Amino acid sequence: MTSSPAGTPQKFSAGFGEIDVDALRRAVHASFDTTVGHLKDLVKLPGIAWPSFDPAPLDRSAEAVAELVRAAGIKDVRILRCNKEDGTPGGPAVVARRTAAAGKPTILLYAHHDVQPTGDLALWESEPFTAVERDGRLYGRGAADDKAGIMAHIAAYAAVTDVLADELGIGVTFFFEGEEEAGSPTFRTFLDTHRELLRADVIVVADSSNWKVGIPALTTSLRGLVDGTIEVQVLEHAVHSGMFGGAVLDAPTLLSRLIATLHDDDGNVAVLGLVSRDDVAVDLTEAEYRADASVLDGVRLAGTGTIASRLWTKPALSIIGFDAPAVDMASNTLLPRARAKFSLRLAPGQDPADAMAAMRNHVEANAPFGAKVVFTPGESGNPFLTDTDSVAAGMAMWALGEAWGVPAVEMGIGGSIPFIADLTDAYPEVQILVTGVEDPDSRAHSANESLHLEDFRNAVVAEALLLARLNHEGLG
Repeated sequence: MTSSPAGTPQKFSAGFGEIDVDALRRAVHASFDTTVGHLKDLVKLPGIAWPSFDPAPLDRSAEAVAELVRAAGIKDVRILRCNKEDGTPGGPAVVARRTAAAGKPTILLYAHHDVQPTGDLALWESEPFTAVERDGRLYGRGAADDKAGIMAHIAAYAAVTDVLADELGIGVTFFFEGEEEAGSPTFRTFLDTHRELLRADVIVVADSSNWKVGIPALTTSLRGLVDGTIEVQVLEHAVHSGMFGGAVLDAPTLLSRLIATLHDDDGNVAVLGLVSRDDVAVDLTEAEYRADASVLDGVRLAGTGTIASRLWTKPALSIIGFDAPAVDMASNTLLPRARAKFSLRLAPGQDPADAMAAMRNHVEANAPFGAKVVFTPGESGNPFLTDTDSVAAGMAMWALGEAWGVPAVEMGIGGSIPFIADLTDAYPEVQILVTGVEDPDSRAHSANESLHLEDFRNAVVAEALLLARLNHEGLG
């Protein structure tokens, strides 16, 4: 079925009768103010899963989410956690289940209730943990990433329950993680421990973005990730820069020279052996990218090929940390060693182990002036590519188009969601859909994070339509 303008009464036929698309839309709209109110309440809870933060707000966040799920009519609601490798407890996850009727599929709806730290408070235009509406957007930490994902799931389920009533037979599992922003350190253990509890036929991960305001998207690819540290050692100990400088270069200078070899003159990643492709379904202009990424005037963009491929299907290598004395604390010495942390995003199809080996080979082969280079591998995560021919993906594209009133696009995301590889490994037959409520100006992880409220409403409608159609048609 082709998409129709939003608000136009539509029905789709299935073996179990007709579903009124407009009835689902009305149900979402009728409760939308309440949905936004609940989202505002969740934003008030500064649940940060990082070890350096007080865990009490994170626990309160889990309790609040569990109560919202119970209010939506789910009786089997649990708050579960597993221990990290060091024995300390992981973040609290909310898991709730509605059992499927015979012959009906089970859909797992994933989001996370933990949030990023606020960063520099001076950069926020309003208090980060007080949700504020301005110009059709809701501002606050977690308003978009990813408490809106939680509310989209809950509100969509409530709408389907209201409209379909006794006809609703699909199984629904809510899985709201409590440590995603801390790298999901216990996710695999949690999955192994609760594998049957989380088993599903379709998984909807609401932690991505749409193409732009007013145009929905299904995220069909995610880049993988490897990171680690590169240390350059040149002296046994620090020495006076006046007495010894000139015949040997200090470690920060040599590390900088090594870092400079990671890209060619056009800004392409220069590490041999990495997968790179330039095949994307949609693209954005340089002006759009500059605006979305807040690139300063005069700064030349890096890389070659389409901008979308540079963001989604080619590797991207960044230095995200650098150990050196602060300028205000610097002394006139030649520093003996310096260390940097790299973050390498991987194109779909790239094996993380091969990428890590390629990074090691590059830095060891390019040790400047014979300096000692110590390469320490860090975390890794697989890239993800959706089977766009799956039944669930086709239904999702239809539902997005109906909800927004314009055709949905298939897009990639340059970021990584490493736990998706764990889900694929645990449930190889599952159909995974990555959806989202964000847009390019949501500024997730940054100051003034925000949610476009009309797109949020459309996202709830789309998921309600997807659930209804899965209920009536199944997966074939």
